Amino acid sequence: GDLRSVLITSVLNLERLEVDLFRCGGQHHWVPATQHLFGGQIVGQALVAAAHAVSRDEQVHSLHCYFVRTGDPKVPVLYEVERTRTGKSFSVRSVKAIQHGKPIFTCQASFQLSQGSPVQHQFTMPTVPPPEELLTQEELIQKFLQNPNVAEGYRKRLTKIQAQDVPIDIKPVNPPDIFSSEPQEPKQLFWVRARGYIGETDMKVHCCVAAYISDYAFLGTALLPHRQYRVKFMVSLDHSMWFHAPFRADHWMLYECESPWAGGCRGLVQGRLWRRDGVLAVTCAQEGVIRVEQTPNQSKL
Repeated sequence: GDLRSVLITSVLNLERLEVDLFRCGGQHHWVPATQHLFGGQIVGQALVAAAHAVSRDEQVHSLHCYFVRTGDPKVPVLYEVERTRTGKSFSVRSVKAIQHGKPIFTCQASFQLSQGSPVQHQFTMPTVPPPEELLTQEELIQKFLQNPNVAEGYRKRLTKIQAQDVPIDIKPVNPPDIFSSEPQEPKQLFWVRARGYIGETDMKVHCCVAAYISDYAFLGTALLPHRQYRVKFMVSLDHSMWFHAPFRADHWMLYECESPWAGGCRGLVQGRLWRRDGVLAVTCAQEGVIRVEQTPNQSKL
């Protein structure tokens, strides 16, 4: 009875124009408040295009991307794939996303045929409450809105966030106190999954969905120690992912995010997506531009 995930039926469903040329239509499911294309959507779609250019037996193990121009949500995106190398064990595909005749994004994805090895280890998954014991992001916002002392401007912002139709289920493990501007440690934990049903399918499909999910609220981790400032401009510069083990993107996974450094109007974030059974499925890293007002924020109460 589950509805098919919109990430499969629409967002990551590309139209093939030529052998290695694809198009995403001008109707984009969710657009952030910046009114620019969501970076996770571009990464996920580029990986879809790259995956069409390899055999079913090859699985993506890494991708490295650069955002070179902001995406326009009003027009289609073209994805050009170059078959850079096809080897016996590894294949590399390069993807360029184009709008208005100019590249907005470049990506290289590497695929591997399955190989066993006795060399194996991983970090230990953090101990956290299960998702069933936590509130969703929407439920948390509803709880905040019930506070009669919330400033009207902030109430409007929360209501706008609440109305967004993001195709991801999110349950923060330690949600920040939105009424406080006190600095926090640059770490956060979410339970995340795609909304709707994806099911057992080619693992590349789940990797494309994870690429979409991985960019949501990721760079914001670097702002947690600097909550006294209002953000003027924040955009991703690059995004990298490494895929370690099979997973289901429509099952709950723990997204462990941390920011080891920020400076020079840039912030660096790192993330790990854990399966519920403690297996490390994906590692992510991203750097972005962060510009803030020099004067501290006013109280939200």
